Amino acid sequence: MPAGSSQPIVRTEQLTKRVISADSPSGGELVLLHDVNLTIARGAAVAIVGASGSGKSTLLGLLAGLDTPSQGRVWIDNTDLFSLDEDGRARLRGAMIGFVFQSFQLLPNLTALENVMLPLELAGRWDAREIAHDVLVRVGLEPRVHHYPKQLSGGEQQRVAIARAFAPQPKLLFADEPTGNLDRATGTRIVDLLFELNREQHTTLILVTHDDTLARRCNQRLELEAGCLSLTEPLAIKADA
Repeated sequence: MPAGSSQPIVRTEQLTKRVISADSPSGGELVLLHDVNLTIARGAAVAIVGASGSGKSTLLGLLAGLDTPSQGRVWIDNTDLFSLDEDGRARLRGAMIGFVFQSFQLLPNLTALENVMLPLELAGRWDAREIAHDVLVRVGLEPRVHHYPKQLSGGEQQRVAIARAFAPQPKLLFADEPTGNLDRATGTRIVDLLFELNREQHTTLILVTHDDTLARRCNQRLELEAGCLSLTEPLAIKADA
């Protein structure tokens, strides 16, 4: 699985996130992320690991521009993310980023097919229905394409969320615990799809995971501890991974 060009697709400088919390021992301020500096190469597959509460999901949200930092900078494909306003960040996400949320974020009044079609339609794709259907078939949901989220199990909703992120063939795919709600067999199939996307489309994967098997399939591992980047290391990738 090649790491792609040496030109980074993601870079951060002193990325920090603080929030006000009455439970914090430091006078109401809680540091979720502190001075994170990292570089991710185009086409890489990166695992972000660490204990619960270490800042993994916070980092993912900041890298995707879904949250704003207290200080520091993020560059996505040479664009200074937080030099853009909220609409500009939304346009950048629509053009090149997919995101698999841990809480799915499916629209309840749309069917599985319509949820997956939505980002394609927003991008002006005339073949949105065909693409969405094909991706839902790939994640094993062909019999459920016309079901609404409330009619789907948690694992099925997770697969719809993954299909929605896959469908526009993003340059950069963020996933927060992508196999967390799936049984082992389905989780393996979804992981295989993630790495197929990485190989076929040269999509950069950035995955938050507690799954060590998934982490070992990546070629870079970022470990967070209490909001600080405590370890960043390349991983040896098996030729058949």
